[in-house]
Amino acid sequence: MGRVDAERRLSAQRQPKRGKRESIDEKHARARKIGALLDSAYPEVQCPLIHSNSFELLVAVILSAQCTDAAVNKITPELFRRFPTPADLAAAPVAEIQSVIRRLGLFRAKAKSLKQCAEQLIRKYNARVPSSMAELTDLAGVGRKTANVILGHGFNLPGIAVDTHCRRVSSRLGLTREDDPLKIETDLSRLFPLSEWTGVSHRLIIHGRRVCHARKPACARCPLATVCPSRFIADSLR
Repeated sequence: MGRVDAERRLSAQRQPKRGKRESIDEKHARARKIGALLDSAYPEVQCPLIHSNSFELLVAVILSAQCTDAAVNKITPELFRRFPTPADLAAAPVAEIQSVIRRLGLFRAKAKSLKQCAEQLIRKYNARVPSSMAELTDLAGVGRKTANVILGHGFNLPGIAVDTHCRRVSSRLGLTREDDPLKIETDLSRLFPLSEWTGVSHRLIIHGRRVCHARKPACARCPLATVCPSRFIADSLR
């Protein structure tokens, strides 16, 4: 069983029982409060992956799959120095790309995806990173989560990035009863204004990393405790 599957199983087993189902109006009102509290707790929304343009962001997000942002940031300066453009990356031997990113998990598969992605950018998009969901998800190594990060932080377009932290926190907050990332994305898109999609999903991820941990959520110091139906569950997860 992988780490993500194990976390899903643990979360499902240990979620507290909910009260009666909220009405749509009640859920929207609580979502507004959650959005305001998240904004107050995490006012700065900046992509933690170091980049200077949309191409570097695309590469960094592809590399971040199953890796920490800190680990990615350690290797991208050298990667971008050697391959500053899609043309440079497309022309590079896979073995050379591997040698630069080998400290990251899944480095062989990621090196192959990076080269294929760069070749697609050259062949189909005139060496430019596209700015639509359909075009981005057509690129090698890019799924909806990656595409939404690029849309939000690369093009200032609304996108809800659902990773393991966003999924866990959204469930505990009662914002969704779904487990599939696309369905969670749909639920969140119905609860928050379009202009808040990037910010709220980014803040849910930050909250999951800093406070609402998978095994030991810090409910006693959680800024969302007053609006969270799963509050004060830390003791039951130890």
